[in-house]
Amino acid sequence: MEREERFMRLALQEAEQAMALEEVPVGAVIVRGDEVVSMGHNLRETGKNALAHAEIIAINRACQALGGWRLHQCELYVTLEPCPMCSGAIINSRIQRVVYGAADDKAGCMGSVADFCAYPFNHKPQVVRGVLEEECQALLQQFFQYLREKRKASQR
Repeated sequence: MEREERFMRLALQEAEQAMALEEVPVGAVIVRGDEVVSMGHNLRETGKNALAHAEIIAINRACQALGGWRLHQCELYVTLEPCPMCSGAIINSRIQRVVYGAADDKAGCMGSVADFCAYPFNHKPQVVRGVLEEECQALLQQFFQYLREKRKASQR
């Protein structure tokens, strides 16, 4: 658990970078062995790009760093349960293990809304849920509270 928490804390730092940009605070870290291969955070609003999720950015950077699309020796640590797009990218890149913090009851596809790992795809990553869940959830709640307060202030 200590190892998982160490890498999830790095993902939380990435999520905080997203929050500083007024992006939904999601951070991702890809690890091979004990080496951090890549990191990413949400940049959808900044880049005006629906594909700029933390996981997709981290996967893209890992492929570039390792020189191939197969990440079968890698683990992904992410602060929020992956959505359908990111779950598909995880499966297609052959990431062996996914560790996430907060569940996503609206779009999560590794156990919440759907479980892509239960389908007969050619690859099924191991999934670990709830690592530093309270911290990951608190950051998301803080962000959405900030947005609600900002919206109220602009209506005055």
